[in-house]
Amino acid sequence: MLVLSSPSGAGKTSIARGLLAAEPELRMSVSVTTRPKRVGEVEGRDYHFVDQAEFDRLVADGALLEHATVFGNAYGTPRAPVEQALGAGFDVLFDIDWQGTQELAGKMPKDLVAVFVLPPTVGELRRRLTQRAADSEDVIAKRMAKAASEVSHYAEYDYVIINHDLDRSVAQVRAILTAERLRRDRRTGLTEFVRNLQKDI
Repeated sequence: MLVLSSPSGAGKTSIARGLLAAEPELRMSVSVTTRPKRVGEVEGRDYHFVDQAEFDRLVADGALLEHATVFGNAYGTPRAPVEQALGAGFDVLFDIDWQGTQELAGKMPKDLVAVFVLPPTVGELRRRLTQRAADSEDVIAKRMAKAASEVSHYAEYDYVIINHDLDRSVAQVRAILTAERLRRDRRTGLTEFVRNLQKDI
């Protein structure tokens, strides 16, 4: 499970899209949320959009791996699709905040690799938030005010990248993904492979 977190506007969603385009063995975990759909967002691709009652039912049924409330909206990770993808041999990508990452780390620490994405400057963060034209000035101001608190959680992550350039950032996260896939304890069938090698030596 590969987690990307960042302050809003630092570029984690763009990095996630680049990763998915380049990595056929990677699947996206599509979160559920109670927030309204933004222009251009697609149900089932960007989020599963639900009302608060449905979200509360998912929590009560234990159907979410993690959930948190951010800027007054609830977000959560559906359990079943993640477990199905992992069981089929895929890696799963999460675009979630530090609260969700803490929950996942508590439940599945050995299966989790967490990457925090920082913006190059505060000015660039504001520019990106304004440029995407998805939020009002009031919401942008709230996101900027919360960024300092979000950034303070960087030390809880395995890796930190500074998103100066999207292509470079995607390449860096791909390098992390490759290295983590090659860890000895993640190599399914490695022990048997080595035993067979030894027989032929």
